[in-house]
Amino acid sequence: MIKTIDELVKKSININTKKLVVACADDEHVLEAVEMARSQNIVNGVLVGNEDNIRKILKKLGYDESNYQIINCIDQAEACLESVKIVSTEKDAFLMKGFVDTSVILKAALNKEFGLRTENRISHVSVMEVPTHDKLIFMSDGAMNIAPTLDEKRQIIENSVKIAHAIGIETPNVGVIGAIEKINPNMEATVHAGELVEMNKKGIIENCIVGGPFALDNAINKEAAIHKGVTDPIAGEVDIVVMPRIEAGNVFYKTMMFLANAKSASVIAGAKKPIVLTSRADSTISKFYSIALSALVADL
Repeated sequence: MIKTIDELVKKSININTKKLVVACADDEHVLEAVEMARSQNIVNGVLVGNEDNIRKILKKLGYDESNYQIINCIDQAEACLESVKIVSTEKDAFLMKGFVDTSVILKAALNKEFGLRTENRISHVSVMEVPTHDKLIFMSDGAMNIAPTLDEKRQIIENSVKIAHAIGIETPNVGVIGAIEKINPNMEATVHAGELVEMNKKGIIENCIVGGPFALDNAINKEAAIHKGVTDPIAGEVDIVVMPRIEAGNVFYKTMMFLANAKSASVIAGAKKPIVLTSRADSTISKFYSIALSALVADL
């Protein structure tokens, strides 16, 4: 089982090289991450956007322009549409957001005519390596779904499970998070957790084990689970934590990154192809890790 981000990257290097299409690619930090991935044969890059700006940035960074296919498209909405068209028609291609608002690229990605939409709702999945934890932690959703309904949480779980499969976890443990580990009718998160566990038992949610409700401590720490008397079979052994609302996921992610010295890779799941959609605050190396993760997802 892959336990570190570096092992994730090594796995992405050992698969067939994928095509990464960057929409509105005139962004220095994005191009730095793309070059890191290209230089390790994880991807070949197609850069869509303002050609003059893209070439200026490549020159500034000292990168060889001939290593990239550059498609001139000045208008951002058109650049996103062109990028999605390429990704939707090529088997080993996936999409990355460059210097463009998230709403613009997602509108293109979900285009009804040639977009990447599926029956599932799209969701954001982060994979984190935390120095104090002995395995990778998957978290969803801290960036896309504000207050997911019960059925949306089902889809978030299904999307997250596919990401876990991409790095080799055959039957991930999914913990549905709330403030407490008992069902309380006044706390929607705990009610949802109980219903999601039942969906899993009935085979509606497959290829994983769903447990909960969990408070975060007894989801990921066995001693905390034992101390609190939590008897759920996966207590303390959760791979994927499903957050009750976007605020919880967002705070968890940023706490891990800025206070716990975590490494992370993130991907938009639930579309036909993975989408690399990182935060402006994410470092170049986090963007690179996200490309590596998405290459593994695209390989499924």
